[in-house]
Amino acid sequence: MLWMLLMRSQACRLCYVRKRLIPKYRPFLACFSTADSQPDKENQRTVETLYKLSVDVRKIRRLKGGVLLEDDTYVEEIVKILRELGADGPVIASILERCPEAIVCSPTAVHTQKELWQSVCKSEGELVKLIGQFPEAFFTVTDQETQKLNVQFFQELGLKNVIISRFLTTAPNIFHNPVETNQRVIKMLQESYRNLGGSEANMKVWLLKLLSQNPFILLNSSASVKETMGFLQELGFTNLDILQLLSKLKGFLFQLGPKSIQNSISFCKNVLKCTDDGLKELVLKCPALLYYPVPVLEERIEGLLKEGISIPQVRDAPMVLELTPQIVEYRMRKLSSLGYSIKDGHLANLSGTKKEFEANFSKIQDKKGRPVFNPVAPLSVDE
Repeated sequence: MLWMLLMRSQACRLCYVRKRLIPKYRPFLACFSTADSQPDKENQRTVETLYKLSVDVRKIRRLKGGVLLEDDTYVEEIVKILRELGADGPVIASILERCPEAIVCSPTAVHTQKELWQSVCKSEGELVKLIGQFPEAFFTVTDQETQKLNVQFFQELGLKNVIISRFLTTAPNIFHNPVETNQRVIKMLQESYRNLGGSEANMKVWLLKLLSQNPFILLNSSASVKETMGFLQELGFTNLDILQLLSKLKGFLFQLGPKSIQNSISFCKNVLKCTDDGLKELVLKCPALLYYPVPVLEERIEGLLKEGISIPQVRDAPMVLELTPQIVEYRMRKLSSLGYSIKDGHLANLSGTKKEFEANFSKIQDKKGRPVFNPVAPLSVDE
């Protein structure tokens, strides 16, 4: 569930530097904002070519009209590259509609990008599928040498190509880090694992799993990681506890600052009415208590109380706080339809993932539908 809250990949960098002066890290799409000062006349050759490709030019004009004003575009060249990869007309039209910036990317740079992505894709068909789903990530053609070095580094680290290709589409920013920066963060994670008592034999598996779950951990600084670990130790968590929290939170633990953690812990301690040791137990059962900010925790506890669930019940099953009030209401209604009252029992059947809840619900339903006697057994009747 925590992964669903996962931060999304941030805006891509510039794929094309316009002739006017643009700050180096200006948001990618801002280059083509219709609010910018632009020439009055569209490039008719570009517009006509896009119409022939069945591209919705009106959509581009409405959302990223600046692209159509560029003097130098490469529509035919980009289309040729996509066709050589096996993309058909509808796929190409969809790509250009959602990422019209592609037509101002240098064909040479796009060829280089294609070769880089092919190095981690099993087939051209898979590559076309990825470009169709994430065209903005593919047509980010800056820092290509840095991207290449990072791909090589991740491969040498032991990450599978399928994971690296997922990173390219969902976490492209990590490939724009200097490779030395990513190497430093990896080294810091390895040292942290050793310092927390992790075994050398399991370190590689642990590290690769952590990265595959949360590649954004590479955007953290070494200082922030050490600060968070030191703060948790001050709160009384042992090295083994912190290692457990780190694994369960999929590395998001390092993205939390001491202030955020302190606020969440103080709130839970007051509302759930528990001691320091009791709170530690709750956090180890439900690490999300550290992750969720106070407003989220407050909303969820209020929702549970509204449904008639007591604070002692929440303390016994803190995992219920991973559910939104809407999910709690829906699940209680389903259980109530079977005559099962959460208010009088444990919250175990309410908690868990959707799959886990449905499995528990089916068991309760089956048990509810069983006959009270065996219908095929002979009846004992007095004559």
